[in-house]
Amino acid sequence: MIPVVRQQYNQTFSVAKYEALKAALAAETGITPAFRIAETPVFVPAPLKQQLLDAGESIIDLLLQPDFRELTEMAIPKGQHVPKENGRSSFVIIDFAVTRAEDGSLAPQLIELQGFPSLFAFQELLAEQFRQQFDIPAGLSSFPEQMDAAAYKALLQRTILNGHPPEAVVLLEVLPQQQKTLIDFAGTEKMLGIPVICVSALIQEGKKLYYDRDGKKTRIRRIYNRMIFEDLEKYRTELGAAVDFQHELDVEWAPHPNWYYRISKYLLPLIHGPFAPKAWFLHEIPVLPQDLDNYVLKPLFSFAGQGVIIDPTPADINAIKDPENWILQQKVQYAPVIETPTGPAKCEIRMMYCWPDDAPRPILAHSLARLSKGKMIGVAYNADQEWVGGSCCFFE
Repeated sequence: MIPVVRQQYNQTFSVAKYEALKAALAAETGITPAFRIAETPVFVPAPLKQQLLDAGESIIDLLLQPDFRELTEMAIPKGQHVPKENGRSSFVIIDFAVTRAEDGSLAPQLIELQGFPSLFAFQELLAEQFRQQFDIPAGLSSFPEQMDAAAYKALLQRTILNGHPPEAVVLLEVLPQQQKTLIDFAGTEKMLGIPVICVSALIQEGKKLYYDRDGKKTRIRRIYNRMIFEDLEKYRTELGAAVDFQHELDVEWAPHPNWYYRISKYLLPLIHGPFAPKAWFLHEIPVLPQDLDNYVLKPLFSFAGQGVIIDPTPADINAIKDPENWILQQKVQYAPVIETPTGPAKCEIRMMYCWPDDAPRPILAHSLARLSKGKMIGVAYNADQEWVGGSCCFFE
């Protein structure tokens, strides 16, 4: 998106460098990426960067409203409320599509948001490998201003460890060895020294949790939570007897599971601004729009694009039995702004915030990019194409 940088990168790109990048990621983590890595980073020009920053801060203002917990109490599904919720989400993730405004300029449009971690360890590994394997101009940075690799690691330590020794903190996931994000788990373990634990490996004694660390039963003081409760239910039989998280436990969460629901698609109808497409809870729409082809239908309680209906029809909407659990959102027209040797690609940028317990506001820490040449943006889609997939951003 910075024409001079894009032209130079495309001209000097080589498959050998790209293969070396992927090999280095595997060597660093011991894991081969389970999703497609795009051949290029995204070069974000200063005006678009400022719009992303402004949009993100506007959304964070909403999270800081005194009545935010009251506004989002209905976001947590029945039977999924976990006790000992703290007053903030340790992580805030905001996804924006890159579009073109009426005047032709680049503009971000909100797609989704999460009170849940993203690939914090992997994204820095990826950015560093792009720097090592390719000629990335010195004036571009993968970090926000006032941030570097040391400050980034320190911020993750503040947010995830919260002063506890690494052996007292675990990265908790459902069947982590089967997850596509395993490479990030491995990177996190290497960066912070915390073990990756399957929920089935937890040992519960009353309100206390333990895990086996080299043959020694070790107390868990804090959980870096990568576990999605839908997965916990989906694999309940395979997991066997598991901890009942609806009972109070003597453990800290980062983030607490309730924030996965509070900061989610549930907020889309509550967010307004030039960067926010119109959105409504389906049961609150008195009359359906006549131009349904300009909208997308999203279930509230799903992730990774599951259940989304891109081109809804009146029949699709009439078939929904629980309209209170769906939103109708104005469709966003991604612009094919990334010039590649095999044709232009569309782009989505994820702004990744940490919110340590001692910080008044979430702190922008890193970013993520996803490139696509099809209707869907996620890395699981159009994997048979080239110059698409997961990537990182370098900001002007």
